[in-house]
Amino acid sequence: MEGLDLLDKYNVAVPRYTSYPTVPYWKEGIDTEEWKKCFQADFAENNRTKGLSLYIHLPFCESLCTYCGCNKKITQNHSVEDEYIEILLKEWKMYRDLVQEPPVVRELHLGGGTPTFFSPANLKRFLTELLRETEVHPEREFSFEGHPNNTTPEHLQQLFDLGFRRVSFGIQDNDPEVQRIINRAQPFERVQFVTEEARRIGYRSVNYDLIYGLPRQTLESITRTIEQTITMRPDRVAFYSYAHVPWTSRGQRLFDENDLPSAKEKLMLYQTGKRLFLENGYTDIGMDHFSLPEDDLYQISEKGKLHRNFMGYTTQQTDMLIGLGVSSISSSGSAFVQNAKTLHNYYEYVNAGRMAVEKGYFMTDEDRRFGQYILDISCRRKTRFQPVDLDTIKSISFPQLELLAADGLVVYDEKGLAVTETGKSFIRNICSAFDLYLQRNNLHNEKRTFSKAI
Repeated sequence: MEGLDLLDKYNVAVPRYTSYPTVPYWKEGIDTEEWKKCFQADFAENNRTKGLSLYIHLPFCESLCTYCGCNKKITQNHSVEDEYIEILLKEWKMYRDLVQEPPVVRELHLGGGTPTFFSPANLKRFLTELLRETEVHPEREFSFEGHPNNTTPEHLQQLFDLGFRRVSFGIQDNDPEVQRIINRAQPFERVQFVTEEARRIGYRSVNYDLIYGLPRQTLESITRTIEQTITMRPDRVAFYSYAHVPWTSRGQRLFDENDLPSAKEKLMLYQTGKRLFLENGYTDIGMDHFSLPEDDLYQISEKGKLHRNFMGYTTQQTDMLIGLGVSSISSSGSAFVQNAKTLHNYYEYVNAGRMAVEKGYFMTDEDRRFGQYILDISCRRKTRFQPVDLDTIKSISFPQLELLAADGLVVYDEKGLAVTETGKSFIRNICSAFDLYLQRNNLHNEKRTFSKAI
C-alpha cells in the first residue's frame, strides 16, 4: 500500500482525462458547420465498424445535494419532463438528418441530474422514439444512474425491458451526519432494497458511487460505509475524490469548509477505502474504480480492451459519442463539442433548429497521438511511443517521467512506458506527463482549473 508521503506528494491539480485536450483548452463559439462536417465524416468511418455511444443528460433533481458539481435543475414540478423529452428528440433528429444510414447504437447511458426523476412511462416513450430507426448492436451496453430514494421497481423493470442491464446507484456515503450536511438523506435499507430489486429483475452489473473527502467524514464513518457496501457486493464501485469547486458549484458554498477533512485526513480516507476493497476481493481498475473479477469491466481490462470516454470507463470500443441534452459533451473522434449549459439557451437553440453546441475543439494530428498515449495509460497502464513524437516526449514528458520513475510509479524508455503496481493509484499524474497543454502552461498549481488527483 502506498504511503501517505507519496499520496501527499502527488495530490496536485490534474485533469480526470475523459478527453484530450481537456475542456479548459476548448474554444468558445465553435464553428457549428465545421462540427457538422467532422461529425458526418467520422460517422461514415465508424458507424458500421464500431457503432456509436449515446449519452443523455437528464438534469432535473427534486432536491439539491450540496456536494454536487453536475449541471442540474432543482424542481419538484414533473411537468418539465414532457418539454425536455421533446427537445431531446428534436436535437437527436438534427444529428439523424446529417447522415444517410441508421446509426448503430452500441452504448447508451442516462446521466444527470437524476434520470429516475422521469417517470417510467416517460422514459419508455422517450427511449422508444430515440431508438426508432436505429440499429441496436448485439453487444450493446445500456446503463443508467439511479437515485436510491426514487428508483422504483417500475423504473428498473421498464428500463430492463428496454435493454438496460447495468445500473449505477449514487450512494456517496451512508453516515447520517454526512448525509445531513450534504442534503442527501437515504437510509441504507433503501440502498439494499433497490440493489436486491435490480438483481431480482436480472441486471447483470450494479455499480455504487462513493465519495471520500466529504464534510464531516471520518475514518470511522467511511469504514462503516464501505463495510456496509461490501455486504451488498456491488459488481463495481467508483470511489471518487470529492472535488471542492465552490467557484463553479454554488451548492458547495452552503456548508462550512471547516467541516471538510484536512488534506492528510482525506488521503487516509482514500487509503482506508482502497485497502478495504482490495482485502474483500475487488480489483483496482484505476482512476478511482474497483471491480469484482466476475464483472465485465475487470474481464475487459484483463484483455487490454478497456476504453474511457466522457461517461468514464466502459467496455465498449466506440470512438464516437453523441451527447444529447443541456451541457452534454460529444466527441466525433476528431472533434469535441459541448452543449449550452443553461436550459434557457439549450431550448432556444434547439427550438430555432440550431445545434445547441457553444464550445468545442478540432483536434490536430499531434492531439490525437498524445490523446492515445493518455488513453493507453488510463485503460491499459502502458503505451508505445511513435517515432514522430519522440523529440517532444523527450523534451516535455521525460523530465516528468524521471520523477515518477524515481518514486517507483513507472518504468520507461524511448520505446514506451509501463505503470507499476504502485503507480495504479497515480494514473492521473502519469497521464499528465503527456498533456502538452498542461506541461507547456504549467497549470499543475492552478487550483481553479482542475481538481486535485486524490
